Amino acid sequence: MRIIAFVGMPASGKSKAAKVARKRGIPVIVMGDSVREEVKRRGLDTSDAGIGGLADQLRAREGMDAIAKRCVPKIRELDGTSGLMLIDGVRGLAEVDRFRHEFGDDFVLIAITAPIETRLARISGRRRSDAITSIESLRARDERELRWGIGDAIASADHDIQNTGTINRFMKEVGLMIDELRSV
Repeated sequence: MRIIAFVGMPASGKSKAAKVARKRGIPVIVMGDSVREEVKRRGLDTSDAGIGGLADQLRAREGMDAIAKRCVPKIRELDGTSGLMLIDGVRGLAEVDRFRHEFGDDFVLIAITAPIETRLARISGRRRSDAITSIESLRARDERELRWGIGDAIASADHDIQNTGTINRFMKEVGLMIDELRSV
């Protein structure tokens, strides 16, 4: 099974790219869902600070690949349901290393990039408990994710998609990339 993973700063377009995969019938594992599930299980605050705080705790206690380790069994459970699977939301190089260790050459990392101003406009419109509405809050979230190693993960990507144009253009580019990787 081939596994495609998306990495990018908050609101760069990872969830929109995952939507393209879902429309093609490709199973998607959202890494942040593992953290959100744990937040709910513990009855913690579902704000960005609450979710990010728990993610920090998990990484400090279990290693920087803690979230990836939680996702590996979910990925293996879905193995065989499709020749292709997608992981949405890699946040650091330790997670990339975990997936490359677990899945070898079947793992492909795609970086999605967009300027901070564009990302702020996108994230401000989200209807999620962890939505961000100011550039200062987005910079703080960026800093947290940079501490997790997201910059190194982006730099290690096998492919890169710039998300600076229209949503239709971006989704078409993602679809072409997925189709290309599916056929390899």
